[in-house]
This record gives sequence, structure tokens and C-alpha cells, in this order.
Amino acid sequence: MHSCTLLQDEANYQPDTLDLNTDAKAAAYWFPCFRELITKFAKQAASSQANDASAKQRAAQFKEAYLSQLDDYQRNIVNNSGKVVLGTSELLQLNETMLRRYGFTDPWLTQKQQENTAAKARLKQRLSEIDAIVGDDARWTELVRGVLAGNMFDWGAQAIASILEQDSNFGLHAALERIEQRPWLLDNLDAWLQRVQTQQLPHKCAVIFVDNSGVDVVLGVLPFARELLKRGTKVLLCANSEPSLNDVTSRELRQLLDDCACQCSILDSAWRSGQLLVYANGQSGPCLDMRRLPRELCEAIAANETDLLVIEGMGRALHTNLNAHFKCETLKLAVIKNRWLATYLGGDKMFAVICKYEHS
Repeated sequence: MHSCTLLQDEANYQPDTLDLNTDAKAAAYWFPCFRELITKFAKQAASSQANDASAKQRAAQFKEAYLSQLDDYQRNIVNNSGKVVLGTSELLQLNETMLRRYGFTDPWLTQKQQENTAAKARLKQRLSEIDAIVGDDARWTELVRGVLAGNMFDWGAQAIASILEQDSNFGLHAALERIEQRPWLLDNLDAWLQRVQTQQLPHKCAVIFVDNSGVDVVLGVLPFARELLKRGTKVLLCANSEPSLNDVTSRELRQLLDDCACQCSILDSAWRSGQLLVYANGQSGPCLDMRRLPRELCEAIAANETDLLVIEGMGRALHTNLNAHFKCETLKLAVIKNRWLATYLGGDKMFAVICKYEHS
């Protein structure tokens, strides 16, 4: 694994936004939160292999092993304070590690397949809606809102899982109504709009680290990427190397683009010509450590003279990388699907929005 060439200060790069070893308020919230969350993950794991007689027992073992390690982390806070960082990324990664240990490689596979199928059927309509918008600012505003609303579809967030379980018809337009109205908690949208005005030179290459399957990547990210492609920007979509919750993997994303490109001449041309590419990001969890990228991706970032980095989702742009600095323009987009975290960051609303645009 290699460090991203876009890191401004590789030696001092720290992906985690929180450190539970030094932040008592964060620790007091997140440890009980993960104890509750892991019960749902164990249930999902067992149901994903319902035809296997050993699934329930292995799911129980997974839960027990996770909670045991969680207890160890909490007991060692005093000893580790100031020595090592314990971020929420580690607790999320621990979930994936333990699931695999007990034979659950992709518990959300069926859910992802269903949501991808439903989202693909709505892509052409969404692109038509975008194309009907008059004015660059209005169109880009809707594209950014679409990425944010798409990011609501996260089975790893308890608040969203409850909505999705109760309302099978909850879709992008419903999510657009749920996200925070501007001004957002962190709102640099106007600066982004100024940057993509037609009179300004387009970016050479955009690297987009994507998040969830279904509505998120198909109806949120792809229209955004398409608009960059229309400007002549090369786009590298970076997805997980291994399954994690309902996050899309690079293999799944390539199949999605094969299916989606035929619905749009712009996507089709870019996908065929290599103007639109997919790379694995080297991650097996829902967060993003820029020190652990595959060599192939690092080489592509450098060779294409990447000048725009887009990081999407709570795991990649909020639990990690919110405070990280990069050598190129960076756009970090996420909906905060956790009321405690929204309050911690200075907000007072559920589904508060992070839209952080930074020059190099």
C-alpha cells in the first residue's frame, strides 16, 4: 500500500477526526453506540446466510468477539491516551474484520443488488431532470444536493436504517427533502459554484472516492461525474476493494457502469474511451486512510495530473479526512446521519450537511 501523492503533509497526516483515547465526551457516546449497533450487524449477518445452519451461532460469536475487543479498547484508554489515536474508523474496521473472521464476507450483498437495480431504473429520469435545469449555478447546486441526498442511503447509520426499513419507497426526492436546507452546517457551496463557472478552466482530472451502492452512487455521484466529463475533465471513481456495509466495491461499480453507460451517450463515450475509469481504493472498511492506497491508483492520480479530489460520505469525509489537507482542490461532501455528531460539530439538526471546498 502507498500514500496518496496528493497529501500536503504525509508525515503529519492523521485521517481520524476524533480520538476516543483523549476525547472523553466522544468516548462516552461512541462506545455505547457501537455496542448497540453491533447487535443489528449480527442480525444482518445471520439473515444474510439464513440457509446455513451455523449462521446464527457464528453471528453470535462475531458479536461476542467484537464486544470483547471493544471492552479492551475502552479499558486501555488511560494507558493509550496521547500515545495512539483511536478513531471511530477503528471501531468500524473492527466490524469488518470480525465479520470476515466468522465467515460473513458480504452481509449486505442482496440489499446492494436490489438497490442497484432500483437506482439504475431511475437514472435516465434523473439525468433528464438535471439537463432541464437552466443556469450553471442552479444545475451544479442540484448536482451537489443530489450527491448529499444520495449519501442518505447508508445502512450503517441507525437513523437511516430505520427510515429504509419502514418505508420501502423512500427515494432520492424524499431524501432531498430531508437533508438540511441552506445555509448548511459547513457551507462552501458558493465557492465551489464560483470555481466551476463556465469562464474558468475545467479541471484536468477529478478523483472521486465514492460511498454507498444504489441511489448514492447511481443517482448522486454519476450525474455529478457526468457534469465534470461534459467540461472535459477526466474522472477516476474510487470504490472499496472489499465489501463493507452497503458500500459499493470497485468490481460492483464497474458492472454498474457497464449497465448505466448505455442510458447516456456522455457516460457511454467516457466509459468506452477511458475518460471515465474505476479504481479500487485499497480499503476494506467504510473509512478512508490515504496512506493505504494501491500503487495502481497512486500512479493514476499522478499520471493524470489530478487537480480535484472529491471525498463523499460520513466514513470517508467526516469520520476521516475532514481536517486533512491536500495539494489540490478538494470537495468533501457528507450528510451527518447522527444527531450527537451533528451537535458535536456545532449543528442542531439531524441530517446536517458538510460541504467543504478547499483550494490547494
